Amino acid sequence: MTDARHFLVVAHTGRSTALEATGAVCAQLLEAGAVPVIATEHWDDVHAFVPELNGRVRRFESIDPGEIELIIVLGGDGTILRAAELMREHAAPLLGVNLGHVGFLAESERDDLGYTVSRALARDYTVEERMTLAVRVKSGAEVVYESWALNEATVEKAERERMLEVVIEVDRRPLSSFGCDGVVMSTPTGSTAYSFSAGGPVVWPSLEALLLVPLSAHALFARPLVVGPESSLAVEVLQRTEAAAVLWCDGRRMFDLPPGARVIVRRSSHPVRLARLHEAPFTDRLVNKFDLPVSGWRGPVGRE
Repeated sequence: MTDARHFLVVAHTGRSTALEATGAVCAQLLEAGAVPVIATEHWDDVHAFVPELNGRVRRFESIDPGEIELIIVLGGDGTILRAAELMREHAAPLLGVNLGHVGFLAESERDDLGYTVSRALARDYTVEERMTLAVRVKSGAEVVYESWALNEATVEKAERERMLEVVIEVDRRPLSSFGCDGVVMSTPTGSTAYSFSAGGPVVWPSLEALLLVPLSAHALFARPLVVGPESSLAVEVLQRTEAAAVLWCDGRRMFDLPPGARVIVRRSSHPVRLARLHEAPFTDRLVNKFDLPVSGWRGPVGRE
């Protein structure tokens, strides 16, 4: 372990705005005597766009990831998910700067970039832990795939014209079977992502829970479910299903499911840590990110 302070900078390098922001962040870190670190997959793009950084930043694979103090993420929620993937086995928190659209996981906006980096350098932030999912696929008695997710694990049909036939299960007991386009199994963090689009409830991230939301189910009972954090969820793709099925974890990691496969989801023992600059309630984040109408609210009067 060295005395140098290392900051991993992860950006959506397909956008010029993200590359410009990367250059600005690295310059501010260097001026403060810190060491910017760039992932190998972004190395060429960053150096081509900001050639003055050549020889002044480190490649991620050249250092011990345990030396990373903080990950500064420049992009939308997808970029934050990629950063979480890079640092999955390590404890450094993620500080997101939104350069995308909604940016639900981000803590600040592009206009606050310099201020955000200053707070990071001063270690002036709190850290919030978000639960994640441990995902396992079994074919018969054999485990054929394992992964994880911060937002959701989704069993989906791979062919538009066919339906999946599934059985859903809670705590190793069958609950219902139906035809559908898929099933989303989500964390509270993911309740504002795919699960939300599918009609699932918004769950405050301070609550530890697992969500299950069927997609376009042909059934009388196919309501979204919310269960406790110690429960397990499972989706079994029935052998009679004619459609091919796939598993997606956070929309990033895909696995083709064999007929009869079971996808089991539990709470993972490895949370993702998010750096927070503001103590605003989650209600305010919902209002701001979704531009919800609250005009006319006068607030509580007296004690409640």
